[in-house]
Amino acid sequence: MDTIAVRLPASLVKQAEKYAGVNLRTTPKQIEYWARLGRCAEDNPDLPLEFIKECLLAKEEALRGDVSIFNFKDEK
Repeated sequence: MDTIAVRLPASLVKQAEKYAGVNLRTTPKQIEYWARLGRCAEDNPDLPLEFIKECLLAKEEALRGDVSIFNFKDEK
């Protein structure tokens, strides 16, 4: 993955440092996470943020192979 340097306000970096510590991420990964959430929210303005987070988590689980087969049979 290519990387580039980006200038960010110190206040944003400080906030990211705080959230990164709580979420066990690095500061750059926290900022990347926020950017990804923001992009998804802009692309899908009618979806609640929690739904977007759950979709991103499900996508990551699928990429890691943490999936199971869902049985559509009616369980009566």
